[in-house]
Amino acid sequence: MKNFEYKNPTKILFGKGQIESIKNEIPTGAKILLLYGGGSIKKNGIYEQVKTALSQHEVIEFGGIPANPEYDILMEALKVIKEKKVTYLLAVGGGSVIDGTKFLSSAALYEGEEPWEILTNKIPTKKGMPFGTVLTLPATGSEMNSGAVITRKATKEKLTMGGPGLFPQFSVLDPEVIHSIPERQLVNGITDAFTHVLEQYLTYPAGAFLQDRISESILQTLIEVAPKILKDPRDYTAASNFMWSCTMALNGLIQKGVPTDWAIHAMGHELTALYGIDHARTLAVIAPSHYQYNFEAKKEKLAQYGERVWKISEGSLEEKASKAIERTEKFFNDLGIETKLSEYTQDYEGTAEEIAKRFRNRGWEGLGENQNLKPEDVEQIVTMSY
Repeated sequence: MKNFEYKNPTKILFGKGQIESIKNEIPTGAKILLLYGGGSIKKNGIYEQVKTALSQHEVIEFGGIPANPEYDILMEALKVIKEKKVTYLLAVGGGSVIDGTKFLSSAALYEGEEPWEILTNKIPTKKGMPFGTVLTLPATGSEMNSGAVITRKATKEKLTMGGPGLFPQFSVLDPEVIHSIPERQLVNGITDAFTHVLEQYLTYPAGAFLQDRISESILQTLIEVAPKILKDPRDYTAASNFMWSCTMALNGLIQKGVPTDWAIHAMGHELTALYGIDHARTLAVIAPSHYQYNFEAKKEKLAQYGERVWKISEGSLEEKASKAIERTEKFFNDLGIETKLSEYTQDYEGTAEEIAKRFRNRGWEGLGENQNLKPEDVEQIVTMSY
């Protein structure tokens, strides 16, 4: 196992009725900017619960943060923060709203010329404006980590940011919100969380037995609850386990002491930036090709994954590893997700070359757990996903 440091300061308020608790988590004299997305929280009762909980606080609202948090829209919110002298941010939404709020937390205190530099120059945020979250869509784990992904339509870019100053002070996880989530978003959430685990688990053996077992248990739980959630989103037991699995998949715990990959996300982000494809679906498009292309380097962990998660007991190590890739793709397909780029766009010719070019321009010359995937490898992997 590798050396590591682990600190996660986010307070989790889990369970029914926990939205009411946010009144005790935000300072009494804070001027709050309430951030949300397309307005679904006003239809499912969450908005009213939040407003009631904050009835003794000064609250300003900013809605309309899109599914891929857009830089120009976030810059409008930043103007509100500065003009209204906001002191506290509250994200009520899924990963996109929370990620957008993290950007604002950083940008509000940024002293450089343009906040986009935080992403292009990979400037870690050591201190941001304090914020909390009310999670309405389990998927990204953003409610308990310090990372974010921001999109800029003008340049067709989707870049990451992070730092120790971007942990939420608290996050409310009420599984009852799941009953109002559309099936497409539930499927995306399952796929996103599942792939988050794979990115931290399907690398090479590092002697981190506990991290492997925790990763496998998250995957097994998602496999178990997926059909239950899709059949009946009001199944509280299934919803609870789904929500907590999504959080545990990316709160930093399972990545400690082990090598991590994240090449799938790097390629997937480009597909979203270029074509607007749902983030989770880009991961499902890239993952099978990525594992097949890097089969030799990953076959030992792929076989372990096949044995422990998919119960594949017969065949050689290579055969088990191959079947594990097949079972993963079938899992995505069974959820209703297509795993070929051609199913999402007819303009895919040249995509692989464009993504490889973008990576070269950014100096991304070594992706994956071994930092040995060059842009030409990326081009091959994306081509295999057509």
